[in-house]
Amino acid sequence: MLESLLAQADMNGSVNVAMNIAFGIIATVMIFAAFSVVTTKNVVHAALYLVVVLAGVAAQYILAGAEFVAVSQVMVYIGAVMVLFLFGIMLTRAQIGKEEGLNNKGWQLGIPVALLLFGLMAYVIVDTYEDTVIGERTPFLTEGISDHVLSPFLVPFLAISFVLLAAAIGAIVLARKD
Repeated sequence: MLESLLAQADMNGSVNVAMNIAFGIIATVMIFAAFSVVTTKNVVHAALYLVVVLAGVAAQYILAGAEFVAVSQVMVYIGAVMVLFLFGIMLTRAQIGKEEGLNNKGWQLGIPVALLLFGLMAYVIVDTYEDTVIGERTPFLTEGISDHVLSPFLVPFLAISFVLLAAAIGAIVLARKD
């Protein structure tokens, strides 16, 4: 009995270590991509780096055990919003490559403000949660959540889908050269 408990505790410990390592790798990739979003001079590259950040958020949701939210993240943000961003970038007549003079002249002031806000957020989070340990997760069914959310709102959801499709077609028609 004791041996099985120790083996289970050891297995849970190795799972926690693997989840921590996965979290660190995903967070590092997300930070690099987020930094690249704001530093790249190519608008298309910035949008693609943003896709990497949003995919990292979905991966973090999977690590947290929120599969429905992860799938929603992929479908809504990566699948829809980023496609609209890329359509907007491609359909404008703005220069696609590197552009000079886009940075604000006072960008240096943003660094200490960002560090101050980061320190304040870190203090509030540590002060609020201190030694709180996340308990056991209760399993839930993704199908139940999707049925609960989409059942009463299925018709408006489909209507908005058609409105977005009409808007995309209208943007293509307006942007085409005659």
